[in-house]
Amino acid sequence: MKKRSFLHTTLASAALLLAAPAFAQTTPIKFQLDWRFEGPAALFLTPAAKGYFKDAKLDVTIDAGNGSGGAVTRVASGAYDMGFADLAALMEFHANNPDAPNKPVAVMMVYADTPASVMVLKKSGIKTPADLSGKKLGAPVFDAGRRAFPIFAKANGISGVQWTSMDPPLRETMLVRGDVDAITGFTFTSLLNLEARGTKAEDVLVMPYPQFGVKLYGNAIIASPKLIKENPAAVKAFLQAFAKGMREVIARPAVAIEDVKARDGIINGPLELRRLNMAIDTAINTPNARAEGFGQTTPPRLSLMASQVSDAFATKTRVNPDAVWNGSFLPGAAELNVLPGKK
Repeated sequence: MKKRSFLHTTLASAALLLAAPAFAQTTPIKFQLDWRFEGPAALFLTPAAKGYFKDAKLDVTIDAGNGSGGAVTRVASGAYDMGFADLAALMEFHANNPDAPNKPVAVMMVYADTPASVMVLKKSGIKTPADLSGKKLGAPVFDAGRRAFPIFAKANGISGVQWTSMDPPLRETMLVRGDVDAITGFTFTSLLNLEARGTKAEDVLVMPYPQFGVKLYGNAIIASPKLIKENPAAVKAFLQAFAKGMREVIARPAVAIEDVKARDGIINGPLELRRLNMAIDTAINTPNARAEGFGQTTPPRLSLMASQVSDAFATKTRVNPDAVWNGSFLPGAAELNVLPGKK
């Protein structure tokens, strides 16, 4: 009898030991950025460096990207579990691939306003959006500002523009050389790139889309429906850890840049700090973000954007706003209170 009791106890103990690692194991998350390890990447690299993802039982791998379209397709392919991408690019993917089995979903809005803008050299004589009619514009074919330009054009009565395509590193160079009259791009990318090519900021006229009638959301955190279905707790844990890190990045951007430098030692720290601050000021801590709440969307604005993207991108099917957004994993109001007061 004692032998049987001992055996039973031993087997029970072994079962507990085997179960313990499964209970405590971390969830691997492959995360795809929209762009290189530049200033705004601190939004994700800081919570990783601080161990916030690890504390949430997540093993997060963050990779640099080459555009929002690529981030969307890589999450859709299953190569990545989550990513950071322009909401318009996500909408376009949904509407052009209605039968795709693994369409990513936006789960947190980070850029409450698109950072896209049109930039011209003041010496060109272009002073208003209407002056762009008949002019030659340049941008990579996948640039978010170029894709959404029909919305900007409609809002400002612009017609007859001609487009020149190029690789991203040549965009600002071609504007400086006079090969194009204007370029589209994220303000915090192209303006600083123009400065790096010898053009002073005061010699550039920036026309931010949000200030000229374009109400598009910008970049959001996206997640694979497979991850959402199989491990919704991991999605929620990721957003909680991200929000915690976000608060620190906004409060101490200079410190956060060191986390970017740890991933790419050749970055220009002061330049990337300026880029991060510009991203915070123009896309994150905006009037819309303060009105709607960080991380959130509003149904009317989301529906308007879905309609505008369907028209501007000439998608195969109409964008369904309910299919691209799922706000059920967002942290509570206290955790989402990451924005500083109005400046």
